[in-house]
Amino acid sequence: IFREGMAPQANHTVQEFILLGLSDRPELQIPLFVMFLLIYVLTLMGNLGMMALIQADSRLHTPMYFFLSNFSLADVCYSTVITPKVLVNFLSDRKVISFTECIVQLYSFVVFGIVECYLLAMSKGICARLVGTSYTVGFLCALLYTSCTFGGSFCESNQINHFFCDISPLLQLSCSEIRNNEMVIFAFVGLNGIGTAGITFISYFYILSTILKMQSTQGRSKAFNTCASHLTVVSLFYGTGFFMYLQPSSSHTGLDKVASVFYTMVTPMLNPLIYSLRNREVKEALKRVCSHLLS
Repeated sequence: IFREGMAPQANHTVQEFILLGLSDRPELQIPLFVMFLLIYVLTLMGNLGMMALIQADSRLHTPMYFFLSNFSLADVCYSTVITPKVLVNFLSDRKVISFTECIVQLYSFVVFGIVECYLLAMSKGICARLVGTSYTVGFLCALLYTSCTFGGSFCESNQINHFFCDISPLLQLSCSEIRNNEMVIFAFVGLNGIGTAGITFISYFYILSTILKMQSTQGRSKAFNTCASHLTVVSLFYGTGFFMYLQPSSSHTGLDKVASVFYTMVTPMLNPLIYSLRNREVKEALKRVCSHLLS
């Protein structure tokens, strides 16, 4: 079954894709390169620094910090799958990605995106098993999403109207019937995204309820500010993700690229600042490690 206007010889798969990127205005390429390079460097410094600090300080060898270390690892991988290629393309005249590279990028992006969703939703008490479950679910769902996305033929155009190989812009290029594939992806995105988001926000509801019962006004204010910061980043991650994936591929607009920047680059940069560096134990561990290095 072919879509209207499709060429009858549509049985050929393209060998490479052209990424149209965030903007086609030449004067914006260098400023965007500098901005996203800074975001990427801060992401690496924050998350790798957090992992190194947790490894270096034995007082942080607890289930909660095991969770945070894996969360930082997922952020590093999640961002690295996307950002380096975006940076290279800002400086390139021909923004090309091979068919195989596109598959690998999409698969890896989905793996770590789902891992991050499950890490956000999981309890910190039995971390080792839950982290393993998060990665298992991520690898299996990524296989499903990638198969649905690349299961047809790409024969009309090889220009991806995005800055990386994502599901919706790739499905828009397919010259095969994709309705069933879209329904499967939509169902599993809803199951994973809404399920983990629901657990996460319910957890924060109980945390906020506990905070409101605190007797100390100063303690309540400090705890509320921390919880509000967490909720802001979580809402940013899930909100932009839902905007991107819980709509048909035909409904997507230019705002998708803006939304994608937030959940692929901005939240991995903010997570170590919000979840770790505002933590008193982490600050004390950082002071101990710095003192040891300077002594």
